[in-house]
Amino acid sequence: MTDTNKTPPSSIAPKRGPFAKRTLRQHILRRLAMVLPLTLLMIVLAKSGILERMVDRYTFSAQSWYDDTALVQHLRLKVTQNGMTHDRPDCLLFVVNGNDQPTASRIDVMEKSTGTCPAPKGELNKLFTLKVDRMNRIVLSDQGSPGQFHPIP
Repeated sequence: MTDTNKTPPSSIAPKRGPFAKRTLRQHILRRLAMVLPLTLLMIVLAKSGILERMVDRYTFSAQSWYDDTALVQHLRLKVTQNGMTHDRPDCLLFVVNGNDQPTASRIDVMEKSTGTCPAPKGELNKLFTLKVDRMNRIVLSDQGSPGQFHPIP
């Protein structure tokens, strides 16, 4: 005897596990439940400055002390993070003295006056000078006492 009303077993019970069919709505909701919190977390990390500190911690190495571009980027973060200036990092201009010896150099920190920076237009105010001992990895500042250098906070 043969039963003609038999249906294949796969159509009787719904599939379970990783191969279960999801509706489009379920698929979109699951994606949003994953992407939305991660996006909000990245925005909070970027606005609070934590992201820049993490990038600096992983990219600034011992060799970076001899690369002026990497050193200026590191000092830009340190100067604004330590409260040495209340200007935004993009409103600071770092002028590296090219006449100094390669192992120790002076860097003048200036306040920009272009775009949305708070300095009066056409002026380049000198905030302070940084002395960088590249061999010993020490940064000294004359902030608040011109000519007398002390370690940065």
